[in-house]
Amino acid sequence: MRRLKIVMLGTMGLLPFGGHVWVHLNWLRGFHGLGHEIWYVEDHGSWPFNPEQNAYTDDCSYALRQLRTWLSEIDLDRRWAFRHPGKEGYCAGMSPEHLKELYRSCDILINMAGATELNDEQLAAPLRVLLHTDPGAPEIRIANGDPFTTAMFERHQFILTCAENYLGPDCRVPLNGLDAKYRSIRQAVDLTLWDSKFSPTAEYFTTVGNYKQTGNDVRYDGETYFWSKHHEWDKFIDLPQRTQQRFQVALRVDSPEDRRRLESLSWKIVPPLPMSYDIFGAYRGFIFASRAEWTVAKDQYVRLRSGWFSDRDATYLASGKPVIAQATGFENHISTGRGLFHFHTMEDILTAIESINANYILHCKAAREVAVEYFDATKMAASFINNVGAA
Repeated sequence: MRRLKIVMLGTMGLLPFGGHVWVHLNWLRGFHGLGHEIWYVEDHGSWPFNPEQNAYTDDCSYALRQLRTWLSEIDLDRRWAFRHPGKEGYCAGMSPEHLKELYRSCDILINMAGATELNDEQLAAPLRVLLHTDPGAPEIRIANGDPFTTAMFERHQFILTCAENYLGPDCRVPLNGLDAKYRSIRQAVDLTLWDSKFSPTAEYFTTVGNYKQTGNDVRYDGETYFWSKHHEWDKFIDLPQRTQQRFQVALRVDSPEDRRRLESLSWKIVPPLPMSYDIFGAYRGFIFASRAEWTVAKDQYVRLRSGWFSDRDATYLASGKPVIAQATGFENHISTGRGLFHFHTMEDILTAIESINANYILHCKAAREVAVEYFDATKMAASFINNVGAA
């Protein structure tokens, strides 16, 4: 494979939260591990979020400080740029002229999650690829005639989606005549940064996320597909009452009433945001200290049967933590039953918990093996390059 110059457009500074940042870092490590010249760039025109001020702000000092720290941890401290959204002509990491030339001369421009609305300089890149990490809702918006999402998809020659069931007979995601652009890819996880010794004494099954969120619901073919995870949480809300296994969830729960209800059903809730800002420390440490993960998926992923699989779940697996994940169609493509389990019903969950706890070390080793086989970042980076014909 020839050495390529690759630019990733991302939003780590814009949204400096644990899982979001790790999606970027794992992919960057994958391309870097193959020996490619990989650059990280933020050039999206939006003010970043500053946790110290609890606000989106034109003060980019926090974002720049964090980007330098994160990228130095993965040996990319000299290959990044951040264009200030509020200061004309200001670009940290390199000059605006250098950045313009980087776009023009790169072999591949990767638009992470389609979060950057490509400008004229970025459109000069010869090969533009949308790394589609949140599948289903954008396709429905296109089917419903949304011009913004339609234009965004059209500006990329390829759409690499982390939803492996798009062409499956049970998938309900409309592809809107763009079938030729789609390629399937899996979430990437760096196996060296997510390598932890599992412990039989680990106590809690855990997960990280939000309980209830508003907005981003979509309607298609007479049905509403929900964004907020609480619709799926509530189907299994009494899980701790059905098993001796204990659960600790790093879950954002804004409503005091919702929190009281969850805690009354024996969910131990810890705040996710403080750990989420400590990417390499508390966030990773929470996963390392877990016994296993149990998690639901968004209704949009479940009912559309897209085959989406969580990047966070991949980090649990790489850390040797068994995962019980709600079925989205991924189980059609990834082996389950050892280390990784899928579920439709409460009975499926209880059977998986019993299996994990009956032979814990076996399932910990199997979880790591699943990560090595299916989610290794260098394998995913190589698959990415082959899928877009750039090898």
